[in-house]
Amino acid sequence: MLIDPILTIILTLAAYLFGSISAAIIVCKIMGLPDPRTQGSNNPGATNVLRIGGKKAAAITLMVDMLKGFLPVLIAVLLNSDELTLALVAMAAFLGHLYPVFFGFKGGKGVATAFGVILGLSWPVAVAMMLTWLAVAYGLKISSMSALVAAALAPFYFWWLTGSDVFIIMSVCLSILLIWRHRSNIKRLLDGTET
Repeated sequence: MLIDPILTIILTLAAYLFGSISAAIIVCKIMGLPDPRTQGSNNPGATNVLRIGGKKAAAITLMVDMLKGFLPVLIAVLLNSDELTLALVAMAAFLGHLYPVFFGFKGGKGVATAFGVILGLSWPVAVAMMLTWLAVAYGLKISSMSALVAAALAPFYFWWLTGSDVFIIMSVCLSILLIWRHRSNIKRLLDGTET
């Protein structure tokens, strides 16, 4: 069902602003840990927080990053938004994480937030991606490879499980951005130096 274009704009803008809240930076500050942008991989994400702050800080970061993708989409769903609005809200939340207005447009790589928006759009696709991530992680023990494979398969899962052209296009854009944000990991994978 179509909703008011003004409401679509408001939901999309709100999703971007919500996505711009950097869980890694805030969690590290509250817990007295170093700024994740200056330690480890310098990436404000859960994996780097795990390196510099341990499991508890990483788990909180992961959960918040997922929620900031999931909640804006859930709100749009509850408002009976059309597929285009849902896709715009999803991409806005994801872009907020990658390019946060509150933190100089320097954000994380987006894996947890991407999972959150996908969970809000289609839980079967989210389950398929989670199983893919777990299978690759179990087999290769490389987190970045797991994320890259799951991201690459996202458009296929949306095609297979939803049949929505809008969601397929959105997931292609999301996957390209995720893979682009992992370009340093890809280089290390090709060099054989990725941990």
